[in-house]
Amino acid sequence: MSAGGGSSARREPSLHQLRLLLVLAEELHFGRAAARVYISQPAFSQQIRSLEQRLGVVLVERGGPAVRLTAVGQSIVEEARTVVDALARLRQTADRHAGAARGLLRIGSLGAEAAMPYAQAILAHLRGEHPDLEIEVRNLTFTDMFSTLLGGEVDAAFLRGPLPGGIQSLHLASETRVVCLPADDPLADRDTLTLGHLADRVVVDMPPEVPRSWWNHLTVNPRPDGTRVRFGPVVRDTEAMVLAVTQGRAITFLPAAARRLYPRTGLIYVDCPELGLSTAELAWLPGKRDEPAVSALREAARLTVRQCDGPVRDSASEA
Repeated sequence: MSAGGGSSARREPSLHQLRLLLVLAEELHFGRAAARVYISQPAFSQQIRSLEQRLGVVLVERGGPAVRLTAVGQSIVEEARTVVDALARLRQTADRHAGAARGLLRIGSLGAEAAMPYAQAILAHLRGEHPDLEIEVRNLTFTDMFSTLLGGEVDAAFLRGPLPGGIQSLHLASETRVVCLPADDPLADRDTLTLGHLADRVVVDMPPEVPRSWWNHLTVNPRPDGTRVRFGPVVRDTEAMVLAVTQGRAITFLPAAARRLYPRTGLIYVDCPELGLSTAELAWLPGKRDEPAVSALREAARLTVRQCDGPVRDSASEA
């Protein structure tokens, strides 16, 4: 059965019409389909009729708001999906070569990493250069900081090293690390501490989801003399970590910026040169490296680091 008035009425269908057909094929209801694409039901129905006229076939059996695809309609839907997917791939290829970044970029942030000066500078540059790119920043905990990235739930992440295998990164900044002590600890009034001073202190621990090598590195376990760190309460994020210290249950080690980011009554931060440096990294998976949005983020990060004449240092690290 022909829906058109002859070959003179037939024209090429528009991409918009094909997309509407795919929505209708999923909903099988004109009202719900129209609501999904934010147009009125009459306007939606008219676009489907126009598509039928252009193709010269009937695509749907009408009997009120609910519809059923005809046999030819089902075949056309499959072809329409192929066309729409092919065009999406074409645009991705073009964007990759043109350096255009559009759509949604999901960036993970371990605790307050996205609030650090280098991260803020990177995001500001990215928004300025790519106004069509939607940026979503998601907070990550110790438990999911690596798994979220490895599982593709975020496209890139602001993390702290060392990073596990399978992840690429750009080094953003380095800063000293400090000891986080309860304010009433006998060592809290010292200007500087050594690992020897802390030999009998219990240190907060990480959940089993966190790579043991990561936390051992950051807690210097074992210590240079071979002794093992005594671990205590398990924490899943930085807020829980500083709370455990405030309650006198353990101590911990944090980047020096914690003085500014996590000031708490009952906490004292003390320098400990033997802890070494904390490294801030922008991380991504190799498979996402050249996606337009991730590539734009990487470029923004490189330019930010270069403009600051090397890795950006937080002002707290200079205290």
